[in-house]
Amino acid sequence: MRKNKRSGRVFLSGLTALIILFAVSCSPSRKAIKAPIREEGADYLFKKLKEHELKYTYFMGKFSAEYKNKKKSTSFNGQIRIKNDSAIWLSLTPGLGIEAMRLIITQDSVKMINKLNNTFFIGNYESVNRFLNTNIDFDILQAYLLGNDLKFYEDGKFRVTIDNNNYKLSTAARMKLKKYVRNSEENVRAFIQNIWLDSETFKITEADVKEISNEKIKLEANYGDFENIDGQLFPRALDVTIWADNTIKVKASFSRITVDVPLQFPFKIPTGYTQVK
Repeated sequence: MRKNKRSGRVFLSGLTALIILFAVSCSPSRKAIKAPIREEGADYLFKKLKEHELKYTYFMGKFSAEYKNKKKSTSFNGQIRIKNDSAIWLSLTPGLGIEAMRLIITQDSVKMINKLNNTFFIGNYESVNRFLNTNIDFDILQAYLLGNDLKFYEDGKFRVTIDNNNYKLSTAARMKLKKYVRNSEENVRAFIQNIWLDSETFKITEADVKEISNEKIKLEANYGDFENIDGQLFPRALDVTIWADNTIKVKASFSRITVDVPLQFPFKIPTGYTQVK
């Protein structure tokens, strides 16, 4: 009799364990426990970052976006085309479905057509940065739009920490490489920068940059909703904030993305348009 009771207890214990194991393994809310992140050096992390960032000659995507500035918000759709290290082309369309603005941005110029008021703008980054109270150049704009790292700036002098289960790369003085300074008049600046990398994919999930000489102005970008595009992960969700006296926020969602399909970048100023400064 005692043997039967003991066998019964063993059977019930085993049955209980199986039920718990089955319930746990089938529970939809259970998440895999992530192993602790190993400390890695900055050189190693930059190598992994470069291996996993989006590689392309041509990039195109459609997007919907919301723009906020001075408590005013505007929603619009658009299309972006990029030729790597050469040109960024943007077409912006408000709710009516008619193109309102077209821009083409190169290494040293910014051009815009405003079809709403029949005007156009041609200038450089200095004039744009003064108007928007920002501190960007082509490399920063190209990288932050796509969730890549800066290409024309130094990689050294970074330190590594762990932040919220991500790697965090930080530097107090990132400067443009001399071979990429286009002319003696270019305002070469040193930036304070932070980059957060996912510990598994090594994709950038967040990045910010601000100029040492003007720390009140900061560009911050957050990335999410990563999608596999021809074997490469790309963040379909982009949230950008320019922190300044006049803070600007842009939240965008990408769709219909193509990589390395040759593109055209049409831009022609219509007759009768007025140039604005």
